[in-house]
Amino acid sequence: MAEIEAFTVLFPEQRISQLKQRLQQALFPDELPDSGWDMGTPLSDIERIAKHWASKFDFQQAAAQLNELPQFKTKIDCEGFDPLSIHFVHLRSDNPNAIPLFFSHGWPGSFFEVYKIARQLTRSDNGGPCFHVVAPSLPNFGFSDGVKKRGFAIEQYATVCNQLMLKLGYERYVTQGGDWGEPPASLKSTQPGSRFPLPDGATPRELQGAQRTAWFLDEGYGYNLLQSTKPQTLAYALADSPLALLAWISEKLHDWTDNYPWTDDEICLWVSIYYFSTAGPAAATRIYYEMAHDRNGKYVPKDSMGKGFEGGVPGTQKITGAYLKKDHGTGVKIGMSHFPMDIQVLPSLYTNTLGNVVYEKEHERGGHFAAHECPDELASDLREMFGALDLRSA
Repeated sequence: MAEIEAFTVLFPEQRISQLKQRLQQALFPDELPDSGWDMGTPLSDIERIAKHWASKFDFQQAAAQLNELPQFKTKIDCEGFDPLSIHFVHLRSDNPNAIPLFFSHGWPGSFFEVYKIARQLTRSDNGGPCFHVVAPSLPNFGFSDGVKKRGFAIEQYATVCNQLMLKLGYERYVTQGGDWGEPPASLKSTQPGSRFPLPDGATPRELQGAQRTAWFLDEGYGYNLLQSTKPQTLAYALADSPLALLAWISEKLHDWTDNYPWTDDEICLWVSIYYFSTAGPAAATRIYYEMAHDRNGKYVPKDSMGKGFEGGVPGTQKITGAYLKKDHGTGVKIGMSHFPMDIQVLPSLYTNTLGNVVYEKEHERGGHFAAHECPDELASDLREMFGALDLRSA
């Protein structure tokens, strides 16, 4: 069995210099007056953040911030593919009875989403259960290896993640995830999908959710169509131009959150994890293509309920009970944390079709990156659900 090795985030000076040079020589487009965010990321925002990234952002301080959480790498086998070096945060609680928690991210997120929530989850002084926290960079993301062969889809991502937990000695564990990071069993946050008919007597919150969902599908879904059909065409811009990468991701950080007050440092760190990623910033977009096509490369359309390559009716931050070593989540208890400004906000009538939903909580604020926007709320949900759940029978 391959060793588990300590890992330290480093942003190489040579690549930092190259990044700064590219930003300083970047060509900016023009912009129609009074466009705001309607047509995409505003020119003034990108000019300001690019200047900050090139001249004021402290890369070493950012790396030190990431390294405050203990990080590791290890080789994981996945049948049909070369072994992958997987990067992960592993923060153990001092409480020997702590529950192993697998925390997963999606695109355009990363393991950094666990940063605000990890330490409070390991503490047992806040009431309720505490956790041993494992948060990987998914394959093709962050500081994990990229996949060099077609066909690496949801089954392969799930296998790698499960193998990591088993290698760490966690044969039973609970999960939290959203977006592509939503495991078959987890505390889940809202995902893209499709339109849905509102139930009779819809509440004001459900009406607001339907409006948010309609906005996303009408005005914010283009990235998904491109990344699920022609990711290689987009790859040239993301790999060659840090300005393009910054604009592509910062638009989502703005549009998918609930008026979260992003600082320039936060955005630069978020995007730097992609720019300096092991596989390159374009590799992470391929998950959309692989999930939208079968093993022969044939496109698999979604039906009117959003079923298809996203694996079911999406919606919410999802929490669940325990995986079993051979069970991979079948019959696992599921919890839902609903945040009103996620990218699709579905009624419980639909999210409850995901499985054995035993816990739900509606929050007054928050969007797609719940662990970063609302860490206290999400941590409270995890404690509340798993404090009431008998994991021995989960």
